[in-house]
Amino acid sequence: MPTLDLVVLRTFLAVVETGTLAAAALRVGRSESAVSLQIKKLEETLGEAVFERTSRKLELTDAGTVMLRYARQLLDLNDEALQAAGAHGLDGEVSLGVPPDFAETWLPALAASFRRSHPGIKLTTRVDRSPLLQAQVDRNELDLAVTFAGAQSNSAIWSAELPMAWIGPHTFRREGHDMVSLAVFDPPCAFRAAAMAALENAGIGWNVAFRSPSLAAIWAAIDAGLGISVRTPFGVPAHVAVLQEACGLPPLPKVALAMHASTPLSAVGKQLQRVIEDGLSASLAGGM
Repeated sequence: MPTLDLVVLRTFLAVVETGTLAAAALRVGRSESAVSLQIKKLEETLGEAVFERTSRKLELTDAGTVMLRYARQLLDLNDEALQAAGAHGLDGEVSLGVPPDFAETWLPALAASFRRSHPGIKLTTRVDRSPLLQAQVDRNELDLAVTFAGAQSNSAIWSAELPMAWIGPHTFRREGHDMVSLAVFDPPCAFRAAAMAALENAGIGWNVAFRSPSLAAIWAAIDAGLGISVRTPFGVPAHVAVLQEACGLPPLPKVALAMHASTPLSAVGKQLQRVIEDGLSASLAGGM
């Protein structure tokens, strides 16, 4: 029985996530021809093609789809094992805060993986609005926090930009001079501010029809037709929809996603920081 090469699997995953050999080559730090050879090596190991090459876009074959699932599992297990070995003997406590957008997406899997690979570390997590999490980090009440903001922060230890999107009922469509009803958080909120600014700049009237500190409540209000909102398009529940331009709504800016740390950050905190950075980068590359 042949043995799968994890380096080859990481390259295969990069090709799938980026969509082209050239982009994958940049991610893994190899030439495009080297990436092509690694994909060929994987196919020789499997005895099956993993990509259809009949069109301009790389499409996974049935064997490639099966291999993708196992590649992710094997690489996750490899990374978890390395983290566990590298953190051997490390113990203590660390606290993490995240906005509610991530509470049902990557957070549970990340927290569970961290606890398995770092049994000596006690991890506590808090889900709250970004301004409140930022304030708790500033007061050293949280070790790390992932937050949304309207602009990039110089104090962030990691950051990225995500698109904003209008979120509404599946049947939503604005007609003529209809006023837009909003379901939003209380200020300060980067998404609320962006929604109001975009509508005002487009000359569209609006009113706050529903407000709540709970994202789940906002999703429910949208589903009930009480209003629309603005969030990122990642992790949107199936019972609401990401609204397209045809719905008559103005374009939105991007939102800054950042990680902040208390000072000084402990060795345990730095270990969690590395895990979060890897997890967020991988999740964003895969569309969360």
